[in-house]
Amino acid sequence: MSVTEMFSYIQGFLSADQDVREDIRKVVQTLEQTAREILTVLQSVHQPTGFKEIPSKCAKARELFCTVRTQIADLKTKFPVEQYYRFHEHWRFVLQRLAFLAAFVVYLESEALVTREEVAQILGIEVVREKGFHLDVEDYLAGVLIMASELSRLAVNSVTAGDYNRPLRISNFINELDSGFRLLNLKNDPLRKRYDGLKYDVKKIEEVVYDLSIRGLAKESESGGDK
Repeated sequence: MSVTEMFSYIQGFLSADQDVREDIRKVVQTLEQTAREILTVLQSVHQPTGFKEIPSKCAKARELFCTVRTQIADLKTKFPVEQYYRFHEHWRFVLQRLAFLAAFVVYLESEALVTREEVAQILGIEVVREKGFHLDVEDYLAGVLIMASELSRLAVNSVTAGDYNRPLRISNFINELDSGFRLLNLKNDPLRKRYDGLKYDVKKIEEVVYDLSIRGLAKESESGGDK
């Protein structure tokens, strides 16, 4: 093979790779749009009357996750299954956002921490790497940490809406979450930075709870059985 032939072959390989990446980017853009739509639906829970609408907003979000599953099914066809991590950078961010949205929906519905398996089921993907397109554990953890920031905001807005007991429950949940993350030896730099943000979320929520206690509102809420 001559030098010219060799570089022509290489150019063909590079062009084919670029075509694959472009096809992936197009599908990822549709996923990002759907993720924004889900976030828009869920953002309304932060409004003063939003807590009454939680069931309907979660139901709407789950409907949109059906679209997500269809889009991810399309994404799976754009590259060889064994090359997941070769192209992972293209969908890593949106997958973390979708993991966050799934976690937020589950929390709003049950005030429980979503499992990695549940997120994978909601998104229509696998948990085990060998089975193909899957939810990487670090993407799952990143989504959970994004949710923690959203809950700190929810704690503040709960007070504005007159729901004084919800911040106490959020505080207990976030503290348990923080304890869980302390058990992990995080070596992924972006993930470690996100975890550093969890410390601020814990502090922010503690300040909300402290303010409620000082004003006597937490006790009133507990005695009134407002949950």
